[in-house]
Amino acid sequence: MSGHNKWASIKHKKAITDAKKGKVFTKIIREIVVATKEGGAQIENNARLRKAIDDAKEANMPQDNIKKAIQRGNGEIPGAVYEELSYEGYGPAGVALIVEATTDNKNRTASEIRKMFSSHSGNLGESGCVGWMFERKGYITVDKSVSDEETLMNIALEAGAEDFKSEADSDVYEVITSAADFENIKNILKEKNIKMTSAEISMIPQTYIKLSGDDAKSMLKLMDSLEEHDDVKNVYANFDISKEEMDKIEA
Repeated sequence: MSGHNKWASIKHKKAITDAKKGKVFTKIIREIVVATKEGGAQIENNARLRKAIDDAKEANMPQDNIKKAIQRGNGEIPGAVYEELSYEGYGPAGVALIVEATTDNKNRTASEIRKMFSSHSGNLGESGCVGWMFERKGYITVDKSVSDEETLMNIALEAGAEDFKSEADSDVYEVITSAADFENIKNILKEKNIKMTSAEISMIPQTYIKLSGDDAKSMLKLMDSLEEHDDVKNVYANFDISKEEMDKIEA
């Protein structure tokens, strides 16, 4: 199971659990603020804001919270000034990582992320050190119980998807699109009543590093630690952990 789709699946399930505790509200509010500031408050003209509001609704965020976040992004009400940053580095066994963050204190965030890397057999690198190993793509997953493989593959490829994957040890189908075609393909799947497990613009690794044993455990701990940080928005990595190895770790 590739690190990207396995972690995407874990992250999605964890996000639902965290949302019930209100833990994801801070990150979603920041995303709404930044998306509004960059692209305006009209959701029909702002795909990023539209996605953030969809995430807020999935997390059962009160409508008033969403409204205030948009107002903060528009400058109608005062609030913290957020800055978007990207960090690159290496995890256990040389796994490449890209960490995207939104922060109101970049020195604090950089220090804390650096400490997380060093605490889990990794190290933070210079900007650009691993970015070349990834491609920005649209990434959609659909639970295998939703559709048969041939039907979904035909719909996705006819809509313009670049790739379709169905791995034997995965519970989901994967649809890879260009960043430009992502919104259109996602809308076509919606029109076909195909329920998506996740749909996002992501950084897809071009190659993967297989992990097992202590390296696999350390990698998952690092990912979990980064994802838990309030300032961290996205984490991308090129690790590959087999289903058998995941079962051992989760046992």
